[in-house]
Amino acid sequence: MSEVTSQDGTKIAYDRYGDGPPVILVGGAFQFRAFDPSTAQLAQLLGERFGAIHYDRRGRGESGDTKPYSTDREVEDIEALVDAAGGTASLFGMSSGAVLALDAAARLPAAKVAKVAVYEAPFIVDNLRPPLPEGYHDKLVELVEAGRPGDAVEHFLVHGAAVPPEFVSQMRGAPMWPGFESVAHTLVYDSALMGDGSVSADRWAGVRVPVLVSDGGASGPVMHNAAKALAGVLADARERTLEGQGHDVAPDVLAPVLEEFFAG
Repeated sequence: MSEVTSQDGTKIAYDRYGDGPPVILVGGAFQFRAFDPSTAQLAQLLGERFGAIHYDRRGRGESGDTKPYSTDREVEDIEALVDAAGGTASLFGMSSGAVLALDAAARLPAAKVAKVAVYEAPFIVDNLRPPLPEGYHDKLVELVEAGRPGDAVEHFLVHGAAVPPEFVSQMRGAPMWPGFESVAHTLVYDSALMGDGSVSADRWAGVRVPVLVSDGGASGPVMHNAAKALAGVLADARERTLEGQGHDVAPDVLAPVLEEFFAG
């Protein structure tokens, strides 16, 4: 494990695979190194050609946390990783991490981000997915502050990610559930990052680098339409659907797509 110090003094832990041009992997909700073997496998595959940096976002795993939270601080974390990697890097963002990667590309100096690839940012762009319920974010904060991480995870999954309640009830008894609870407080961060789930042309007007916007064919029209809406507001976007893949995309399917894009 290595670590960098972000602008506010927070320690950010990471692993690097390979010595090639740096690519920083930005995780979505629940993802951190000790709990996310798929991204570790993706980093290993990318490490054959690139310098893949797999890090714990603040508040997760072995990274620190400093209050109050803001998206700007998460962008500063990415900047610290970019600087440690040599001053320029490409970014790959998964799920809500895609939004953070785009925010970093929009806010950091132009020379620091070479390219951005994103996979299935969970935007709400049509009536195929219900809007976030009124008071969703405030309720999430309330559950976290009340020391009810399991209920916070359930609230996020049911009302934020539109997972059927009966599935979540089954998940509560699964081996993965304690890992979810361990980072339940960071769901507030992802909620703040996503806002109301809409796609914003103004928010990413500063993204001038090439962006690969991808989704999985097995995810259906909700994610596909979200990807198309995002691509439509970016200055230099190209779209790719990975047939047979869902939100939990297979690393050995995703890695060649990213390699082609980042090396092109």
